[in-house]
Amino acid sequence: MSGEVPFVRKMEFEYGVVDRVSPLIRRVIARNPTPFTFHGTGTYIVGEGEVAVIDPGPLIDEHVDALLQAVGSETVTHILITHTHNDHSPAAEPFKQATGAPTYGFGPHGPGRSWQGVDIGESYGGDREFVPDHLVADGDIIAGQDWTFEAIHTPGHIANHLCFAMREENTLFSGDQVMGWSTTIVSPPDGDMLDYMQSLERLLTREESVFWPTHGPAITDPRTHVEALIAHRIQREHDIGEVMGQGLSKIPDIVARLYADVPVHLHGAAGRTVLSHLVHMIQTGRASCEGLPTTESSFALTN
Repeated sequence: MSGEVPFVRKMEFEYGVVDRVSPLIRRVIARNPTPFTFHGTGTYIVGEGEVAVIDPGPLIDEHVDALLQAVGSETVTHILITHTHNDHSPAAEPFKQATGAPTYGFGPHGPGRSWQGVDIGESYGGDREFVPDHLVADGDIIAGQDWTFEAIHTPGHIANHLCFAMREENTLFSGDQVMGWSTTIVSPPDGDMLDYMQSLERLLTREESVFWPTHGPAITDPRTHVEALIAHRIQREHDIGEVMGQGLSKIPDIVARLYADVPVHLHGAAGRTVLSHLVHMIQTGRASCEGLPTTESSFALTN
């Protein structure tokens, strides 16, 4: 099974400038580029006159000002949050104060399913301040003047992750669940690989023709892309099993072998992804470890 993902990284934009990317969708990209955010957070403005804003982004004054300039005299009726990482939700508060629009999200920040009540260290990049004005559950319909969203709970990258499907253009705002430029970080305690894989499988049942992720360009063949992401994760667990079969039992050693072509400063993030994979392998009976699985644990294959 191939682990190759057809990444698309070409993207033309200017920071702080609103671009119309479809008849109903505009986008403003924040100046917060990192190895994990690509060029930065893409905030979406949906509709005309009365609009929804998806993922206001990081707490950067320049970006909040650009969003306010982009909506101008329009009325913001909804602020939708895909999830509570620091590059997605913190700007919701100043944007809400400026526009008077309420916020909508699954709930406050919290650990993934495998880490409920387990202390394995502090969350990385979690926005613990955000609490939505309106809780959004899986399947909820959120409607505006000329747009209709269906909320889809897609835990895995983080427990409270939502995607928003827009009926009028048959598109899906995929947050960080599915991105075109890179695979998604699944890092405990926020992330849970079992949930993430199940959420990917669920998205395969969707019929939307385009995905708009918060980072990077549109995904215009989402079914092929999601299938490739699933295959990549399966291949990664196969690779982990192979090196464990060669005697490696510690995550730093596994990372050094499997991520030899990745810059060393990213090996910490890779290690947390490997931990999520190993927990998934434990949950599915393919691996074990003594005690609580952490990046310092020793792991073994069970068959």
